[in-house]
Amino acid sequence: MGEIEGSYRPLQTPGTRLGVNANVAVRTLEPGQSLSTALANSARDPSSGNGLQIRVEALDETQEVYEMESKSDGQELMTKVFRRFNLIENDYFGLEFQNMQMNWMWLEPIKPIVKQVRRPKNTLFRLSVKFFPPDPGQLHEEYTRYLFALQMKRDLLDGKLSCSENTAALLASHLLQSEIGDFDEAADRQHLKRNKLLPNQERLQEKIMEFHRRHLGQTPAESDFQVLEISRKLEMYGIRFHCAADREGTKINLAVSHMGLQVFQGNTKINTFNWSKIRKLSFKRKRFLIKLHPEVHGPHQDTLEFLMVSRDQCKVFWKNCVEYHTFFRLLDQPEPKSKPILFSRGSSFRYSGRTQKQLVDYVRDSGARRTPYQRRHSRAQISTRTLCADLPKQSLSFNECLKVPGSPSSATISFHSLHASSTPPCPEPEPAQPPTSLQEDRGKGTPKPLHSFQGISMDNPQLSPFALKSHLTLSPSFQMSTLSLPGQAPSPLQSPILSEVGTARLDEEEEGRKKRYPADKAYFIAKEILTTERTYLKDLEVITVWFRSAVIKENAMPEGLMTLLFSNIDPIYEFHRGFLKEIDQRLALWEGRSNAHVKGDYQRIGDVMLRNMCFLKEFTSYLQKHDEVLTELEKATKRLKKLETVYKEFELQKVCYLPLNTFLLKPIQRLMHYKLILERLCKHYTPDHQDYSDCKDALKEVAEMAAQLQSSLIRLENFQKLTELQRDLIGIESLTASGREFIREGCLFKLTKKGLQQRMFFLFSDMLLYTSKGVTATNQFKVHGQLPLHGMIIEENDNELSVPHCFTIYSAQRTIVVAASSKVEMGKWIEDLNVAIEMAKMSQEKSDLFLDTSVCDRSNRSSDEVSLEQESEDDTHSSHSSLDKQTHHRANTTMHVCWHRNTSVSMSDHSLAVENQLSGYLLRKFKNSNGWQKLWVVFTNFCLFFYKTHQDDFPLASLPLLGYTVSTPAEADSIHKEYVFKLQFKSHVYYFRAESEYTFERWMEVIKSAASATGRMSLLIPKESKEMNGN
Repeated sequence: MGEIEGSYRPLQTPGTRLGVNANVAVRTLEPGQSLSTALANSARDPSSGNGLQIRVEALDETQEVYEMESKSDGQELMTKVFRRFNLIENDYFGLEFQNMQMNWMWLEPIKPIVKQVRRPKNTLFRLSVKFFPPDPGQLHEEYTRYLFALQMKRDLLDGKLSCSENTAALLASHLLQSEIGDFDEAADRQHLKRNKLLPNQERLQEKIMEFHRRHLGQTPAESDFQVLEISRKLEMYGIRFHCAADREGTKINLAVSHMGLQVFQGNTKINTFNWSKIRKLSFKRKRFLIKLHPEVHGPHQDTLEFLMVSRDQCKVFWKNCVEYHTFFRLLDQPEPKSKPILFSRGSSFRYSGRTQKQLVDYVRDSGARRTPYQRRHSRAQISTRTLCADLPKQSLSFNECLKVPGSPSSATISFHSLHASSTPPCPEPEPAQPPTSLQEDRGKGTPKPLHSFQGISMDNPQLSPFALKSHLTLSPSFQMSTLSLPGQAPSPLQSPILSEVGTARLDEEEEGRKKRYPADKAYFIAKEILTTERTYLKDLEVITVWFRSAVIKENAMPEGLMTLLFSNIDPIYEFHRGFLKEIDQRLALWEGRSNAHVKGDYQRIGDVMLRNMCFLKEFTSYLQKHDEVLTELEKATKRLKKLETVYKEFELQKVCYLPLNTFLLKPIQRLMHYKLILERLCKHYTPDHQDYSDCKDALKEVAEMAAQLQSSLIRLENFQKLTELQRDLIGIESLTASGREFIREGCLFKLTKKGLQQRMFFLFSDMLLYTSKGVTATNQFKVHGQLPLHGMIIEENDNELSVPHCFTIYSAQRTIVVAASSKVEMGKWIEDLNVAIEMAKMSQEKSDLFLDTSVCDRSNRSSDEVSLEQESEDDTHSSHSSLDKQTHHRANTTMHVCWHRNTSVSMSDHSLAVENQLSGYLLRKFKNSNGWQKLWVVFTNFCLFFYKTHQDDFPLASLPLLGYTVSTPAEADSIHKEYVFKLQFKSHVYYFRAESEYTFERWMEVIKSAASATGRMSLLIPKESKEMNGN
């Protein structure tokens, strides 16, 4: 990709380059300067012939001068700049400048600077983001995210990041929060008066301040992350227009992004050409050519042509495309093209730098240490919130705040703008000629001291990151290691050492320090509301943001269904966004990590819950329509092939980590979670506690809603499970027939002529299916037999066939012999089968549903023949495959896990798992590793899903818990920490560490509910009977 079709003549002279026929001289003297003066100055300046003075403007608007050799190439300047700012993830950035036509150009690394820039001395270079990743979660360094946020700020002000006024005001409010801290009306107005964040800022000032008021307790790092989260979802995120016209002469704009080439008309995107669809990119003079694969547009229209303003602009855009494609799509840097001996045809340009994959691997494997940096614009007052460790991507421990005894809350030192490594960083090589700072104080008047520490004042908030050393006489221990107040532990803002997977590894000394959370159990119960609400909101976004985008892009859903679906889910999503913000603010006040000067006792959650549960009652009508929504969506996917394709493709995306229709049940299931959590709070409080009455009233409100929707939830969960199985089973139609109920799914071994063969069985209220797993790319199960329950008899064999845990199933069509993996499994199957047979007998309803003719023909054979049938297999070896080797995204659905773990799950187990959903931060340790990694962990659908932070849109990995045992570590494990539990399946061992006794007990409870068969059974047995058995 990237070769140039045809040839073009190099431009020999400036005259021909400017379109002049004859050789014309170009004046290179400064305005008002004569030739003799220039020669005299040159003679006096010994460095004029051999050196260049180049000005570079950083993203925080500071400018510095770099001394370069006249023959220096672009890479030398970029290396100096990156080293100057200590950029670790520097491949995302580049230097840009304006050419003679006032168009922004990227400085090419391998070309000499003087061959790219006409007058380097008078040219201002800007450090800018060059490659915009689709997810800010891919940026590992907090400093990198800070610079990306500054780029978003620049794009907002320049009008490049166009968006609605509401979104612009919201972005500006997060920028304001990162620069001045929590809301203060006077400070907000003064800062907005002095600093421009938006082109139409005056008109939106009140809205900006209104949004800013909601960001109570948010750290600058969190504000940066919010800016990037909002920006990346905008259509203009990272877009740089290149003017062009199509074949009809219509004016359009071309742009390149991580996904491919995009075509805009005005600011509206009208087409996207993904990299996977593009076969070749080239240009001929002013014509930019995109050659597509034949299957995209057919063999007769495989080349698209666009006419650009000039040949130079065409080549610039082509180079941008080559670089973007290499950076985001290739795993390794391509080899440079060999130069031809006689003559060249086309451009030899190639991207010279690391690809994104190489960059991520480098940051992960090198153990690069973070170094301090200062936020030039940050004037935020100190708060214990600013010492919070719960920063995006850089959480060090569970200690979210360090309380400073005897320190006033109005102290004037802010640590969130100056971060230090937990170990002294490697010394930075000094440039041969240090750059000269050109930054001037742009503020009006003399600012008050904004930072002080032990009598040392930092008067200039606009210092560049490393100019701090020359302006301050701080001790090295303060600058590079401790960043702690007298008598206190080092700040958790110190960057942890990188582990092998790029997450935070705790230093043993740091890890052993005492946590300083509020000790009350009620705090951790309230925190469970916060952590699970975060996960719940992300689950809603799968529908409201991601699935909506997929169906709109392909125009796959009828307008009526669109209205029905999103008019019901959007109001609920908006309500919970506000609710989450309110809970987060209350927990910030509870922990004492907010710098808002508020009075009152905020160590309670009942008032927040009561207020919002009363408001949530207004949404009951929306929740009652979910039955209709789920049914209509299922009908539409069967009727519309395009929608079915989009639906299936969406379920394969990482963000859709569960079956899609599962997310539609989340709003009703969430009510059950509120009910259980409030019950725990009420049980914990004494009746005279100040929070008890509010919690009791909130519990009453949510219990009423849950009672109204309980029957609907049971019906929806059954329908959801049937539709999920319909998609994953081959050879069965109309599985969602009216009146059918799902009872159990699991693995049994069926006796055939080949011996015992692994089969997946599905028990419904009217029939029993058994299937085998195919080796197709879709990982679907193929139905081999269907047995109606009417007239079925189950008989335990008592080892008469020398097969343990064996029983026989007699039905009207056939008799089969099956064996379970354990006595417990056999008991569960026999019990459920007998109950289902009795229910079928009482209802006297025979199932009219049969398979296709081939299956029916096999069903008509004699029972003796069928019981030992030799089935044609296309997957005789599939039962031995490892679950860890499955690459298909849906391979961790319950049926696949049951298949690989030789176990089963009932509908009651599913319902219990829904009630026991949990999420939060845990520290994870492998069996043979030394360090602990902090991960955001979500438990749902019998699986643990692992994320770097709660802001991530999709999990990094998952761990199906069926078959695992959970326990506390033994003495031989050598784990000498509190609140640690151990997960083990055969040789796979994991240790997880919780933050408190309450969270430890909760994780043990929910994991036991899913991990082992005995654990799932024990939760279904009444407590009284368990106590009797214990005696």
